[in-house]
Amino acid sequence: MKYIIAPSILSADFGNLQRDIEMINQSDADWFHVDVMDGVFVPNISFGFPILSAVKKHATKPLDVHLMIVEPDKFIPEFAKAGADRITVHYEACTHLHRTIQLIKASGCKAGVALNPHTPVAFLNDIIEDLDLVLIMSVNPGFGGQQFIHNTYKKIQDLKRLIQGKNEDLIIEVDGGVGLQNIGTLVSAGANAFVAGNAIFVSDNPTETISKMKSLFSSSLNV
Repeated sequence: MKYIIAPSILSADFGNLQRDIEMINQSDADWFHVDVMDGVFVPNISFGFPILSAVKKHATKPLDVHLMIVEPDKFIPEFAKAGADRITVHYEACTHLHRTIQLIKASGCKAGVALNPHTPVAFLNDIIEDLDLVLIMSVNPGFGGQQFIHNTYKKIQDLKRLIQGKNEDLIIEVDGGVGLQNIGTLVSAGANAFVAGNAIFVSDNPTETISKMKSLFSSSLNV
């Protein structure tokens, strides 16, 4: 199984964005994680198509776009056009989730669904076979630097059971409070993709931090 590190550019230095993009390109990271927030679905605003297009111009790794917005269907084709490789929408923001997933795939992207901390994994039962990725929010979405919610481990285990015999290639991604202190436990619970923002960009040596995160995958599997 491949384990994925996806640095969140929301935590990058936007005065030196190209520098940080090049750092990720040259590191052991696998994806760029791009958080899009509208100030409506979550109490914060981040960035949209111009920044995504700028990242795509310089990135040599896939763009993992996380839409924390209302009415995502209106914008999915444009995010795909701007360079998204994967688009994840929130279960809580989609009235017709199956239609939204179909639109993501029709736009040429892999499709994911994110769950807020209060949303049970069981709500995905009827659509799990159509998904490429499920993103478990381990903090309440909207701001970086929050404390990790420990019920996340149980939700990952629940999701792992849900996909058995249905969609065992599904990527289980975790976002929020992820760092060197808990990646090993998250791997043991069943996650295989990890979004990290502050843990990488606030560290003294982001490239080395990413490498250390990668090394924890093999050590966790050998326990």
